[in-house]
Amino acid sequence: MVDFNFVYSQLIPKLERDLPDFLCYHNVAHTLDVLHSCLLIAENEDIDPLDLKLIQTAALYHDAGFLVQAENHEEIGCAMVREELPGFGFSKDQVEKVCGMIMGTKIPQAPMTILERVVADADLEYLGTDQFDEKSRRLYQEMKHFDPALNGVDWLKIQIDFLERHSYHTHFCIANREQKKQENLQKLKVKLAELTAGQ
Repeated sequence: MVDFNFVYSQLIPKLERDLPDFLCYHNVAHTLDVLHSCLLIAENEDIDPLDLKLIQTAALYHDAGFLVQAENHEEIGCAMVREELPGFGFSKDQVEKVCGMIMGTKIPQAPMTILERVVADADLEYLGTDQFDEKSRRLYQEMKHFDPALNGVDWLKIQIDFLERHSYHTHFCIANREQKKQENLQKLKVKLAELTAGQ
């Protein structure tokens, strides 16, 4: 029997305790946001109740690899899942489904199954919401920790390129988040034009 609640009770305190303070975006708040988004999206995608537990588990673990390092954190998260989830009542097939969902969040995203599409969209749902500015500010601060030379203009260019390449994968996000994402993209382009005018 899959015990999601026990997984939650074990992993969330560990993330709160052990994630580095400089992760002001990839922190516990982000993990909980993705968990919430998964529930919202899955509710509109007709997901089986057991599969929903697997989705929730993948949401909890999708950035857990940051406990070790940022690079290839998805692969690290998968290794953690393979080591830990069997002890929580997950079958080998269920563990591999969770791994597939974690890997489906790796950039550039290429989710294959409906479960993977739900988690991938939940991870980047904020691109098409009013939370975009605040979350992108937090991500910028985090990125500057890894690259102190990163400046505001370069960050705008990175975001514009990212949003132009990004696609949602679920019916819910395509219908309810794509338009706002395009509005956020246009705001970035206007801001970049203002900052670079006369250069």
